[in-house]
Amino acid sequence: MKLFYRIAVPILAFAILFPSTAVAQAYPSKPVRVIIVFPPGGSNDVVGRIVFQKMSDLMGQQFVIDNRGGAAGTIGADIVAKSPPDGYTLMVQSATHLANAHLYKKLPYDTLGDFIGVTTMARQVGMLIVHPSLPVKTTKEFIALAKKRPGEIVYGSAGNGSFVHLTMALLNSMTGTKMVHVPFRGGGPVNIAIASGEVQAVIATIGSVLPNLQAKRVRPIAVTSDKRTVQFPDVPAIAEAIPGYEFTAWIATFVPAGTPRPIVDALNAALGKVLADRDVASKLSAQTLDPMHMTPEQFAQRLKSDYDKYAKVVKISGARID
Repeated sequence: MKLFYRIAVPILAFAILFPSTAVAQAYPSKPVRVIIVFPPGGSNDVVGRIVFQKMSDLMGQQFVIDNRGGAAGTIGADIVAKSPPDGYTLMVQSATHLANAHLYKKLPYDTLGDFIGVTTMARQVGMLIVHPSLPVKTTKEFIALAKKRPGEIVYGSAGNGSFVHLTMALLNSMTGTKMVHVPFRGGGPVNIAIASGEVQAVIATIGSVLPNLQAKRVRPIAVTSDKRTVQFPDVPAIAEAIPGYEFTAWIATFVPAGTPRPIVDALNAALGKVLADRDVASKLSAQTLDPMHMTPEQFAQRLKSDYDKYAKVVKISGARID
C-alpha cells in the first residue's frame, strides 16, 4: 500500500499541476473513429485510409475508418459536430466543407464554429481536359473556341457546387465565356461522360481523371494550380494563359470544437510525421495528391481565406441547394 501511494500521489499531483501535459501523454488510450464524409473510393477515402493506417502504427491505437457519405459531406460533418470533443472522433473532409456553407440554405452545424482544423493532409489539383473531338490543344485555343461558339460547348461536373463545377465557373467568369453546364451525380459519371463525348470539357481533380488520361480517351489542356505539377510537368498551368487563375482544394482532418488543445497538438504532430513518411508521401503522390501539412494556426487562417474565396466563386456559379 505504501508503495502504491509513493507512485500514485506524485502522478496525481503532476496531473493536477500540469493537466495539459497529462492529457497529451494519455492520448489516445482507446481506438479513434475517423469519419470520412464521402463514400469509399474517392480522394477523401484514399487519403484517409493511407494516412490513418500509418497513424495507427505511430500512435499505438487503431484509427478506425467510418465512411458516412451523403449530401456533399454534410451528413458526416453533422455527426462529428455533435460528437464529444475528446479527440476520439475525427473528420476527414475536403474544401467542399467550405463550399457547403454557401451552397446550402441551412446547415445543422456552424461550418467554422463547430470544428477545429487539425491540419490539411493533401492538396488537390484540377486538370482541364477535353474530348479529342474538340479541336483545341491549349487554354488559349479552348477559350477562343468558347468565345466563338457561345452556349455550344458543354462541360460536365460532379454536381452543382462541386469542385468540378466551381473551377469551370471561375474560368468562365475570368474569361467572359459562356458554356453549358451539365451536372452529374458524382465524379464517376462525369468521367464516363467526358470519355464518351457526352460532354466536351471537364475540370476535375487529376487523380479522378488518370484512367482516362492513361487510356488517351481525353486530351489534357492545363492544370488549375498556379504552377505546373511534378506529376505532369509538360501540362501548363491555366494561369500561364489566364493570369491570376488558381483553384486548388485540400483534404484535411478536423475535430469537434472544444477538443483540448493538447490533443489537437498531439494529432497535428503525429500527422506531420506521417505525411513526411516516404512511403505515405509516395502513395499520395502516385494518386497526384501532394502531401500538405500545416499548424493549426496556419490552417485556421487558410480556412478563413478559403471561406471567403468559396463565397465569391459559389456566387459566380449561381449554384444553390435548398
